[in-house]
This record gives sequence, structure tokens and C-alpha cells, in this order.
Amino acid sequence: MTEFSTVPEPGTRVLVTGAAGGVGRALGEALAKLGAVVVGVDRPGADVDLEADLADEAATGRAVAEAVRRLGGLDALVGAAGVVDTVHRASTFPADAFRFDVNANLSAQFFVAQAAYPALRESSNASVVFFSSLAAQDGLPGQAAYAASKAGVLGLTRTLAAEWVGVGIRVNAVVPGLIATPKVLGLPPDTRDRLLAEVPMGRVATLGEIAGTVIYLLSPAAGYMTGQALRLDGGGGLARSGLHR
Repeated sequence: MTEFSTVPEPGTRVLVTGAAGGVGRALGEALAKLGAVVVGVDRPGADVDLEADLADEAATGRAVAEAVRRLGGLDALVGAAGVVDTVHRASTFPADAFRFDVNANLSAQFFVAQAAYPALRESSNASVVFFSSLAAQDGLPGQAAYAASKAGVLGLTRTLAAEWVGVGIRVNAVVPGLIATPKVLGLPPDTRDRLLAEVPMGRVATLGEIAGTVIYLLSPAAGYMTGQALRLDGGGGLARSGLHR
């Protein structure tokens, strides 16, 4: 039986966006421990290797070019950047706020991937992993822009996977629910309890569980997987049917 490593090869060159956030930072640290070489990028003012407004196409291009220069090439891109704070009912959602969320969560992912494409196609094991959200598949009342932009990420994943498979670039997505980030852990107890009531496992995902899934997607073991969205929801999709009881 042929065996494949479930972690990226040592020396794998990885660009992580949203690197200052809880998930992005945990992922960068985990990859570095496995021997990958990581450059992190995040918004201006963040404590990361590179700063850039990824919703700005030109700034993104410059940041990706600098990351590729520092890494000496590029084998993997992880798009973990995004915003989730805008809350309005759809009937009164401000147009500027809607555009901001779509630019931050969807346009930025595309700009980064597009800028990274020339370097990725030179890699012998190129991979892209985007972060979507359960909101993309289930909806999220009060956050139409977030849900719509994250749904767009899934469409982007499938399209890039189809276009780039011929040059050896795999493109997949993770679709997480509640994650143990400082923001989620800081929610009021009643809010957190209400959200967890929809999760059969009764808990949030650890940062390690999310990072581990991304690491698998970057590894040779996932070499035959592209265009897929892995849902990480603690069984949340079962809650509506009662199958978890």
C-alpha cells in the first residue's frame, strides 16, 4: 500500500493571509513547527511579516511579489483573511458596508490568488486553501454581506480549481463554524450558549482542529483533492434532522 504524508513536505513555502488573527497565527505557527517556511500578511498596523490592504489590487500584488521574493517561490497559499463584524438587517443594510464586506471577504481572496498564480504554477505541489464559513451554506441572519461573500468564496474555489487543475494547482476550501478565537470566546455567555445549542458536539472547534484540516489539504495525502469544501461544524448539519439524538 502506498503511503502519503499528511503534512506538507519540509521546506514548503507558504503565504498565509489574515496572519495576525487567531486562526491565521495558529496556522502559521503550526506550519513552521512542521518545517514549512511561512510568510504572513495582514492589514496595515498588524504584527505580521507583511502589511497590505488585500482589498486593494495593487497593494495585494506588491505584497504577494514581496512574499514570493522572500520565500524564493511559492508552494501554497492559505486565504484566512476576512471580516465578520458588520451586523445589519438585510432590509436596511448600508450599501457601503455591504461592499466593504464583499471586498474584504471575496475580492481580496481573488486578488491574492491571482497575484500568486505565476509563482504557484512553478511549484511541483501547489495548493490553495480558502476560508469560507457555515454562513455561506446555512445563511446568517443579520449578516447578509458576510454570508454572501463567503458563499462567493465557494464559487471561487470551484472555478479556480477547474481552471488551474491543468497546471497542477489544487484549490480547496474549509467551511468552519464556531472556532475558539478570542472573539468567539469573548461572546456573552448567553449568546455563546445559544449558538452552541445548534452544535451537536456542544463545543467550538479548537484552533488546532482548524489548522490540522488546512495542513492536511496542503499535504501530499490530499493530492487527489481539488474543488472541494470541507465543512467543520461539530455535526451542526445534523441538528435539524435530529439524527444526533
